[in-house]
Amino acid sequence: MSMQQNTSLSTQPGSTVDAAEIAKFSKLSAEWWDPKGKMAPLHRINPLRLGYIRDAACRKFERNVRSLNCLAGLRVLDIGCGAGLLCEPLSRLGAQVIGIDPSVSNIAAAKLHADKSHLAIDYRCTTVEEIDPRERFDIVLAMEVVEHVTDVGVFLKRCAAMLKPNGLMVVSTLNRNWKSFALAIVGAEYVLRWLPRGTHEWNKFVTPDELTKYLLDNRLVITEQTGVVYSPFADKWSLSSDMDVNYMVVAEAMV
Repeated sequence: MSMQQNTSLSTQPGSTVDAAEIAKFSKLSAEWWDPKGKMAPLHRINPLRLGYIRDAACRKFERNVRSLNCLAGLRVLDIGCGAGLLCEPLSRLGAQVIGIDPSVSNIAAAKLHADKSHLAIDYRCTTVEEIDPRERFDIVLAMEVVEHVTDVGVFLKRCAAMLKPNGLMVVSTLNRNWKSFALAIVGAEYVLRWLPRGTHEWNKFVTPDELTKYLLDNRLVITEQTGVVYSPFADKWSLSSDMDVNYMVVAEAMV
């Protein structure tokens, strides 16, 4: 499979896609699956993200978390899936995974890797606004996405509309304060060089209070939340009560 020349979909009226943000990640499409490359931070944090999603889904849908097929029968939408770092392990747990991304090159890389791994994942080069509004999902994921869209409220409204009545939404993002500026921008991009400079814009980070309001406006209530912190001494990521920088939430539709 060859990479297509265009790097992203053209931005449509009403879309929350930021063309400049998509261009940034399209340039990295060839490196998504290199655990020692520019996507190394995602590879390191991915097991933690996967475990959090799996455990929340098993609690909600009353599944055995120890089962290798614990997500069987669940329809999962991964928005901004990149080259499929979350889609593939979710598929291996039995989920029916649909991964969407507006970057043509990211989706090409995702399809190529899934083919090599013999995984049946439905990858689509599209946006959340362009998906058939009749489609519904048990789980909707927006992992490290909301800080890259043009309108968080509009984006989450569309996400909420795609959830089944008893569905879950999982969101991970970055808090907006001076600590997150120091660690996620200065530290990660300029000092440690975990990410290319300019990957994030601090003013687009979303505070937990803001995210809570956006979700409530769309009749979604947070049922779980956790911080995600990095320990330089152990060289690992872990869940924490500290939500000052990275954090994840689980939300459900209000009854």
